[in-house]
Amino acid sequence: MADVWAWLLFFFILIALLVMVVFQLMCLSDLEFDYINPYDSASRINGVVLPEFITQGVLCLLYLITGHWVMALLCVPYMYYNYRL
Repeated sequence: MADVWAWLLFFFILIALLVMVVFQLMCLSDLEFDYINPYDSASRINGVVLPEFITQGVLCLLYLITGHWVMALLCVPYMYYNYRL
């Protein structure tokens, strides 16, 4: 039963990550169609970047704690990329 709760938690964290990415894409499309200026777009996107990095790190840590090694290994390249940024 604990495995089901873990996967539900992982699912909702992934949904949160997808919402953050969609928000960034919406800001970029608004910028492309000239609805907002570049400064406003950059400030909106920059406000979401750090929470996205933290959420991805928490998700990878949860994968490691719960023993989902394949999923944790799939997260490692993205985590390294975020670390290098």
